Amino acid sequence: MLRQVTLEDIRPIAIGAGILGTGGGGNPYLGGLHLASVIREKGPQAIIDPFDLADDALCCVVGSIGAPTVSIEKLPEGTEMMRAMRELEAHIGRRFDAVAIAEIGGANSMQPLIGGLQAGIPTVDSDSMGRAFPEIQMSSFLFDTSAKAAPLAMVDVADNAALIPAAVSDVWAEKMARNIAVSMGARAGLAGTIMTGAQVKAAGVHYTLSLAHHLGSRVIEAQERKADVPAVVADALDGEVIFCGKITDVDRRVSKGFARGGVRFESYSGADVLEIEFQNEFLIAYINGEIVATVPDLICIVTEEEGEPVTTEVLRYGTRVAVIAAPAPAQLKSGVALDVVGPRAFGYDVDFRPLPGGVIGRSPQRFTTEEKEDTQRSQRELQGNHANPL
Repeated sequence: MLRQVTLEDIRPIAIGAGILGTGGGGNPYLGGLHLASVIREKGPQAIIDPFDLADDALCCVVGSIGAPTVSIEKLPEGTEMMRAMRELEAHIGRRFDAVAIAEIGGANSMQPLIGGLQAGIPTVDSDSMGRAFPEIQMSSFLFDTSAKAAPLAMVDVADNAALIPAAVSDVWAEKMARNIAVSMGARAGLAGTIMTGAQVKAAGVHYTLSLAHHLGSRVIEAQERKADVPAVVADALDGEVIFCGKITDVDRRVSKGFARGGVRFESYSGADVLEIEFQNEFLIAYINGEIVATVPDLICIVTEEEGEPVTTEVLRYGTRVAVIAAPAPAQLKSGVALDVVGPRAFGYDVDFRPLPGGVIGRSPQRFTTEEKEDTQRSQRELQGNHANPL
């Protein structure tokens, strides 16, 4: 697993987190630029194994709340995550020992690195989704532990700050926070879900930062080898490429603090049509009217040639893409979890049919083995090229 994040780690994390974000989590390129500026100023960010946390350590999650489409137009001030944590610390009267990742998707994979660096505490290699979701209560940290979304603190690019000291439920914490985010221009920094180290260990989707780095590294290596990059992505996530084609229509709007809409694709032969609906993240996919994937399983869109992530805010007519379906982590498939993140939680009256397999949340030992195999394969190919020059 990762022990620190340096400048060299930003690109693979940005690619991997952009893919895992299933369209949401904020623009990974802009998030990478922000993280790079902080690392240049303060040095690498320390990463801690979740099982190295003391049981009584105090953690919170941080991230941006709002509509991803706004994030590419309204840039951050830069210290929102740290300021939100400081507001929350002032409320509870204690400093945090580490910061966990709310969602591994997109730029929100980097906000806990930025906030941790600025606050001088490590980032835990664990998140609460193994992907991205649009609402606060959609978090494994909240499913089966006594942790609550509130109290939480929010700040914007100016000097505005808000504290929600309590909420009758995590859903109500989301509703209040979303209204505040809208009043802050549909983008704010948030810190909340206070947990002990024991709760992080019990409920987190572990090693997802390392997974994002591994996935991005495999994409970069496949690009250099001129390999079939979408197939490599699918293999790394134990998933499947379910469609290749081009975008023919995009319906995207900002509503109540979310990016909502749908996107339509046509196969190159014109015989097949794929339609995906989204609320910040891609939620459900239909091929020729038949459902092929739903939340909480991952629906990921990447460029066909390079395998780079395509997020909701950059969907464009004519883009040639591959669409990948990958199995969600086990923490999202329990009955309790499906009540919060399953298809019906988003208004789709369909049963969740889980994709088989899955690697998200598993031990990072698998990453190490695969990376060694990739390196050995690349070396063999290079040796073959040198032995048979054109």
